[in-house]
Formats: sequence, structure tokens, C-alpha cells
Amino acid sequence: MTGASSGIGAAVARALSREGALVALAARREDALREVGSSLSGGARSIAVPTDVTHRARVEALVERAERELGPVEVLVNCAGVMYYTLMRNLRQDEWDRTVEVNCKGALNCIGAVLPKMLERERGHVVTVSSDAGRKVFPGLAVYSASKFFVEALSQGLRLETAGTGLKVTTVQPGNVATDLISMSADEEALEAYGAPTGARVLDPEDVAASVVYALKQPDHVAVNEVLVEPRDEPV
Repeated sequence: MTGASSGIGAAVARALSREGALVALAARREDALREVGSSLSGGARSIAVPTDVTHRARVEALVERAERELGPVEVLVNCAGVMYYTLMRNLRQDEWDRTVEVNCKGALNCIGAVLPKMLERERGHVVTVSSDAGRKVFPGLAVYSASKFFVEALSQGLRLETAGTGLKVTTVQPGNVATDLISMSADEEALEAYGAPTGARVLDPEDVAASVVYALKQPDHVAVNEVLVEPRDEPV
């Protein structure tokens, strides 16, 4: 479970623990990870592994430890991500790079670390928390949207290539969620133009977690390939 220290990732971790899963919590902030671990249902067994998903070797070490201490990785939930509201003309290129590193390269690193053994066991489920921005480009979020289009294409390709192997591949595409993700943005011009609240009630992280659990609980022969989950009053 990457991105597990807060927001959607923490909510998914808690939801999985309530379902009886053994959870390996991964994110960069160790203290926050341990706090999430202590909140898991009924003292469910978990490990907290500080991990930067942009570093392939660290992701591989995470998976190795999870397999050693918890058993075979049956489910990967890719949830680590960043989002910056920014106008292209403002050339915030460091933010562009960070978006690609975390959202694109991070997802690749995580999939690469679990895929061989999932295929060997003929069983596994790769879930990536994408975005409605992976279906429609939003102004002020051009690079973020591009990264989520990447995630969607990657997942679709993996799904097609592994059909018949026992692997499932799901993307969950949330709309506006009440997390601190928007606080990363420092481009005031973009925030003023496109980042203002609409007044609609947005999703809670737990709403997205419920979608992840729904996809995971289907019978073996049933694949939920995509879940678009939006605030009712903010349709795409």
C-alpha cells in the first residue's frame, strides 16, 4: 500500500485491515506511517516501511520485506502521488518533473517489483488510484492529467498483456476528494483560476477506499477494470 501515510492511502489501508488483510504500509514519512499502522482495525498485523517510490531499489526492498514478514504480495495498491495546480506558461518545471517522477515512474517501479511473482503464482491484483483527470484533461492540471493518462494507458496495456494469467488490473478514478493534495500547489495564478471550491460536497477518502475494496472483493472470474467515483454534484 503506497502513499499510505495520509488521505486516500491511509483510508484504503484501514479499509483493507477491516477486511482482514495484512498490510505493508509505504510512504516517505515514517512517523505518519506508524500512526496509521496503530489505527488499523483490531490491531491487524502490518509493517511500516519508509519508501520513496521514485527509487526502484527501495521499492524492491519494500516488496522483499513484505513477502518475508507478511507473505506473498497478493494485492498492490499504487496510491503515492502528487498534484500541482500550475499554468503551463508559468514554467514550473521542477513540479512537472516531480509529477512525472512520482506518478509515472513510481507506478512503474511498484508494478515492476510485484509483477514477476504474481505471474509466477498465477494470481494477483494491481490497483492504481488514478483520477478523473486520467479521463479528461482539466485546465491548470495539464501535467497532472498527462501523468494520469499515462497511468491509465499503462494499466490498460498491462491488463491486455496479462489476460489469461490470473492477474487483475484496476484503476480507481476519483474526482475531488477532501485531502491535503491541493496544498502542494504554489502557483497562485492557477489556483485562483481553477482551484477554487465549487461549493459541492466532495468525496471523503473513505469513499474512494470503498471503491478499492469493492474491486478487490469480486469473484476470481470477475474483473473490475475501472471505477470512476465522483462527487454527485461535480460530474465529469
